[in-house]
Amino acid sequence: MSRPWIGGVLAGALLLTACGDPSSGPETASTPSAPGTASTTHRRPAATPGASAGVGSDASAGRSASRPTVLYLGDSLAMENQQVLGGLLRDEERARYTSAPYSGTTLCDYLEGTGEDSLVPPKDKAAALVRRLRPDFVVLQFWGNAWGYTPCMDGITYDKERDGYFARYTADAGRLTDQIAEAANGAKIVWVLQGPDPITPDRVRRVNAVYERQARASGDLLADAGKAVSAASARYTWTQYLPCTAYERAHGPYCTQPGSGRTALHRDDDYLHFCLAPTTSTPEPCPVRSPGILRITRAISRTIGQAVAPAAD
Repeated sequence: MSRPWIGGVLAGALLLTACGDPSSGPETASTPSAPGTASTTHRRPAATPGASAGVGSDASAGRSASRPTVLYLGDSLAMENQQVLGGLLRDEERARYTSAPYSGTTLCDYLEGTGEDSLVPPKDKAAALVRRLRPDFVVLQFWGNAWGYTPCMDGITYDKERDGYFARYTADAGRLTDQIAEAANGAKIVWVLQGPDPITPDRVRRVNAVYERQARASGDLLADAGKAVSAASARYTWTQYLPCTAYERAHGPYCTQPGSGRTALHRDDDYLHFCLAPTTSTPEPCPVRSPGILRITRAISRTIGQAVAPAAD
């Protein structure tokens, strides 16, 4: 890192507490083939690229085995990823796609019945959106908010109540699965596995284990996006840089240090987010091409594509 490591970590800790997101206007560079134009505020999810207006407008045409309908929910990582993922799914799977992320959230925020102790309004709860959109896939991407920012966690934090934190997360994963299943029988959940955390590496490992157990129990899917932003020999060891892939070398902005053959996953002042634009207080999709975001969203898109392929044959 070009700045002292500890300084970046401390700055990142402040960003985590605030749950801020990259924001500098409408997205102008998502993927080379799918630039976006919509923006998203910190309270109301906006339409994703290609949608005419409002959450769900791109998914209103219904379900199709060969043209899947995808709903993407999550926290600040989903917020920054949403337009790139939508572009990939439309290009590669002809998907109907809707995203409704809220920064700073955790699983309980998307549960119906959380009332006012939630950062997600009732109309955008997971089950409410599933009943409305009837998606084939519901993609859930949650880092695992552990700092007491989310009211519906009732003050349970990783630092003070580790057993309580994981017990609550496990219970909420089961409740959210049940609510989605009841809202639309047959919808597949895609649990997105998270990348390394330099401060609490074991926390992310155990959060991913919660997702893995839940997916096995309910017959749902896993997208190991975290592996795509980890070193090949060290899945849970955080790194700011990785060797450029062939695609990144062929598309200049994605290989940020071509001279050394490596690319940046994070900014010096933010070890959590993968957007290479500065964070601000108003969350929006990432406005610049960012290798980490492309790697993560490709892993998600590939998982959905593999699940769709047998149905299309």
